[in-house]
Order: sequence, then C-alpha cells, then structure tokens
Amino acid sequence: QVQPVESGGGLVQAGASLKLSCTASGRTFGGYSLAWFRQAPGKEREFVGGIDWNSGNTFYPDSVKGRFTISRDNAKRTVYLQMNSLKPEDTAVYYCAAAIGGPHQPKTAQYEYWGQGTQVTVSS
Repeated sequence: QVQPVESGGGLVQAGASLKLSCTASGRTFGGYSLAWFRQAPGKEREFVGGIDWNSGNTFYPDSVKGRFTISRDNAKRTVYLQMNSLKPEDTAVYYCAAAIGGPHQPKTAQYEYWGQGTQVTVSS
C-alpha cells in the first residue's frame, strides 16, 4: 500500500505563495487518485483539489480555483499543491490523501490513505 508524506507547510503573509509536496512512501502513486484536503480548527476537513495520477487530470472546488494548482512529478513520486494569493482563511492543516483508481468524489470517505498533515498559517 502507499503512504503519502506531506511537507512544505509554514508561516507566510497574506498574498504570498507556498508549495506543498506529497511524496509516496512504500510504492508509487501509479493507479491512484490523489487529493489535498485541509482542516481548520473547529471545522470539517475540506477538499481543495485532486489529481488522477495516470491521466494527470486535475479538479478543484470553486473556493480555490484559480489560486491553487496541483501537479505531479512521476520520477520523484511526488504530487504538489501550489498555493498562490494566500489568505488568512487558508490557514489550516493540509493533508494529502490517496485512493486506488478513480475518479473519486471529493469526500474524505473516498480516500483510504492519508498523510500526517502539514500546517499552513497565513498571517494578515
């Protein structure tokens, strides 16, 4: 089975950019769909984008469309979340998740394998 491992979180000012990485441990992401979710304190975990590893097709909710971009690097077994024009409301723990096959509904229950999360804090 695959184990996602996130990195790249940190503290940035509003308007800045940040790029998160999710690397596959255990095996490659081939044949999986990947997604990024985030969870702010006191809120439910929210879908912020997904990618089908084999096709490279990406999809985003309206809340981040145009600001967030997901990409992948097959050789590095890594998927990225590029976040631009960050806002204080983007502050959350960001999680990478994987599921066999796809596409999947943008819901936490659809994804079987989760990383430990990485904190993103955007100051105003």
